[in-house]
Amino acid sequence: MRTLTVQDVTKSYGEKVLFDHLSFTISEKERAGLIGINGTGKSSLLRIVAGKDLPDEGEMKAPNDYSIAYLAQEPDLDPELTVMDHLFLSEAPVIQLLKAYEHTLKQLELEPDSQLVAEKLFDLQKQMDALGAWEASTNAKTIMTKLGIQDFNRKVGELSGGQKKRVALAQVLIETPDLLILDEPTNHLDYETIRWLEDYLSKYTGALLLVTHDRYFLERVTNRIFELDRGRLYTYKGNYQDYIAAKAEREIQEAAAEEKRRNLYRRELAWMRRGAKARTTKQKARIDRFEQLEGKLGQGPKKDQLDLSVKGSRLGKQVFELKDVTKTFGEKVIIKDFNLIVKPGDRFGIVGKNGSGKSTFMNMLAGRIPFDSGEMITGQTVRIAYYTQERVDMDENQRVIAYIRESAEVVVTKAGETISAAQMLERFLFPMHAHGTPISKLSGGEKRRLYLLRLLMTQPNVLLLDEPTNDLDTETLTVLEDYLEDFPGVVITVSHDRYFLDKTADQLLVFEGDGAVDSYYGSYSDYLEEQSQLEKKTEPLPKEKKQEEQPKSKAKKKKLTYNEQREWETIEDDIAKVEGRIEEAEKELEEAGSDFEKAQRLSEEIEQLNEQLEHYIERWSYLSEYAQ
Repeated sequence: MRTLTVQDVTKSYGEKVLFDHLSFTISEKERAGLIGINGTGKSSLLRIVAGKDLPDEGEMKAPNDYSIAYLAQEPDLDPELTVMDHLFLSEAPVIQLLKAYEHTLKQLELEPDSQLVAEKLFDLQKQMDALGAWEASTNAKTIMTKLGIQDFNRKVGELSGGQKKRVALAQVLIETPDLLILDEPTNHLDYETIRWLEDYLSKYTGALLLVTHDRYFLERVTNRIFELDRGRLYTYKGNYQDYIAAKAEREIQEAAAEEKRRNLYRRELAWMRRGAKARTTKQKARIDRFEQLEGKLGQGPKKDQLDLSVKGSRLGKQVFELKDVTKTFGEKVIIKDFNLIVKPGDRFGIVGKNGSGKSTFMNMLAGRIPFDSGEMITGQTVRIAYYTQERVDMDENQRVIAYIRESAEVVVTKAGETISAAQMLERFLFPMHAHGTPISKLSGGEKRRLYLLRLLMTQPNVLLLDEPTNDLDTETLTVLEDYLEDFPGVVITVSHDRYFLDKTADQLLVFEGDGAVDSYYGSYSDYLEEQSQLEKKTEPLPKEKKQEEQPKSKAKKKKLTYNEQREWETIEDDIAKVEGRIEEAEKELEEAGSDFEKAQRLSEEIEQLNEQLEHYIERWSYLSEYAQ
């Protein structure tokens, strides 16, 4: 089995320790999702595993010919190269052969009478046959088609940010490496493309390590979850749903262990206050234990919790009313004769394919882009906070606390409590020592979280959210969803994230293109299911195929080979040994208590033992058929 082992990896930036002596393995067909709050080092860990960055300590071990492909969250592509050149950048022989074949094919289209080009193409076809590259070629074409990549001769510098991400994604998928590393692969993808990518990755035969905010994507693709938390890595078997259940159990155990430690500390403190004298060895040992307990208090399960309890301002009865609004860009119609009334408490989700005008519509609501004709009435009490999809211009040299104070010095929480900008920063997981940090030192996700806080500090009553899930971690999104559930004002969200929309929108505006906007009352998942059923009804019935003759079965094997006979004689003992060790390991796991390093090690051993047992049982079934 081809496996990558990460051993005792440590990484720091200045005084900030991202992770400390992390160890884990990734084997074939494992699809691991990496979860953690923005700023904990998820992207840094991906870069180290991909070989794009070096750890301070530790190493990685893999077979000499082990291949890794890495998709960065914001790919750095050469603007002067064509799309075709970028797609086939890999040095793998099959990829280079495909590149040569595609280029020669294009050349033959330009010079159809060239005997030299025709001969070169014929020679390349023979090489394709020899390497079995036709399947790789078909796979590459499928990937490019599904990702909407068509103009291969266009320069990368002429593409939009979303198109560049698709080209970079196609590039790493075409390589089919031993380990595929993806940092936020669903950003800039529409629903149909995400569903195709889910299906493709769930069948991927290599290993997969990814970071994504899309929880439905995690649910359907992964079979293992890594959680990076305060420099430590926790491993969970299963998908996102299994992770949530297992994490809840872990936190309950941690809380119980911490409470037990505190109770013991209180008893020892009382003993110390009674005036214990360290004259005997026994008393000295007890005092030492007290000092150890005192040092460990607060290092247990206590965890910072993101708090979005900012109160919104009062909103009157009128919010937005659009009457016969039309907007075009050149020949492209965004909306035409559009009518809409937005009432207090409304929760709209805006969906549609990329380029259909969703962000333009949000800019119109925010008053940033004028419409061509029609009328839009905005209520006098409306106070908008607009979380935009584009990167916000921040003064990178400005300190974190100064950036927030530009919005407000104090805010009022839902409970009526008045708190300062510094206190709000702490509630947003920016500890006191980070308040004087220049914005340039923050991660991309931390900058977006800071930007969100600044918007909420204005205490709005209308929230316009344009792709809020692209840069926020799953924990921040969960807290934001809870905040929006109780938010008394209006929320209008553009997103491709099905999970987020299901929790935050109860009606949809569907941008269908050419100015058409449809309305739907219900969740995004319900809408997608209805669309899927409609597509099935309109599909033509498949033509009946003639019954094919069944191929003649091969002659049945009559007996075991010498080596198989020897394997048959010992396989039942092997099965019994593995089953016995699984039972022992499971008992040890139950007794591990709060020793999470031991629990993690045992969990990984049990997982490997179960795979070994499954292999033995398959072999036993095969061998028993021919055993004499």
